[in-house]
Order: sequence, then structure tokens, then C-alpha cells
Amino acid sequence: MLIGYARVSTADQNADLQHRALDAAGVEKVYTDQGVSGSRASRPELDRCLDTLREGDTLVVWRLDRLARSLRNLLDLVEMLSERGVHLRSLTESIDTSSASGRLVLSVFGALAEFERELIRERTSAGLEAARARGARIGRPAAVTRDQLAQARTLVAGGHRVGDVAKTLGVGRSTLYRALRDEAA
Repeated sequence: MLIGYARVSTADQNADLQHRALDAAGVEKVYTDQGVSGSRASRPELDRCLDTLREGDTLVVWRLDRLARSLRNLLDLVEMLSERGVHLRSLTESIDTSSASGRLVLSVFGALAEFERELIRERTSAGLEAARARGARIGRPAAVTRDQLAQARTLVAGGHRVGDVAKTLGVGRSTLYRALRDEAA
């Protein structure tokens, strides 16, 4: 069975073009999310569509960007469909996972997505390394500043309880205990 999915991002857009293309492709039932951005996790008609699909069915979309928010999201969705024995066909990109060439194209997409993730990882590591070399502090700001720690040390040495000192400084008791312990180590 051919089942279609269409999506338009804003309420004033019209899905007629997508519907005509899906009808021409022989789609029997079309689910449409109207006024739903692709970046939103909640797409109720897509969820209903996916629930309807059975082994041997083909999900047909006008364009891949109507279906997935990102390449990674698309690949995850294709994998989930494949595990259920469901094929995917994109009319605009002429991709059909029921054919060897369609599966090849999606495999290339997967390799490109992995390559992109690796590039991002490398750039992030290089950027962090360069920042450390410049002496930049990486990570969250310290929960207790040096001034607060010095003040806490003085107050605790003067007989004040750590819990009271923490409250005075506006930090958590366990945070202050940890900062005092780490400083002593």
C-alpha cells in the first residue's frame, strides 16, 4: 500500500502541490501536518502515518525535507522503517528504498552524515585545545569564587558552621564542603 505524508510549515501555506504529486504517484491515503514546522518534535499526523504503516507498505513524500528535520533524523527514520519492512519513496529526489540504487543513495547520505559529525567533533576538539593553550578556562564557571572561598575559610576557622557560611554566601552546603575539601587537597 502506498501511504503519503505531506507537511507545510505555516497555517497560511497550502499542501495542494504536495497532494497532487502524491495522488499522481498512486498514493491511497495522505496524512498532512498543516502549520507544523519540521523542527518541532511533535508532528501528530506523521505519528499517525507511521503507526498506520505495515510491512510491505511504502511511505511516499513529495520531498525529503517534508519528512525529516535533519539528515540524522531522516536516516534514523529510514532505519526504523526498514526494520519494519516499510520502504520510503521521495518523488522530488527520485529516491526509492525498495530499489538497490535508492538504498545506495541513502547509504551515501549516511556516510556524509557521519563525515559531518566527525568534522564537527574535530573542529570542537581543536577549538578547545586552542582555547586551553591561550589559558582560557573551559567548562562551567566555578560554583564558589576564590573570594567566597577565602571568606568561607575565614568564617569556618572563626567557629562558624559550614551550613551557615554556605547560606550566607548563597551557595549549597555540599558545594562549599566540596570546594573546601578540594582546596585542602
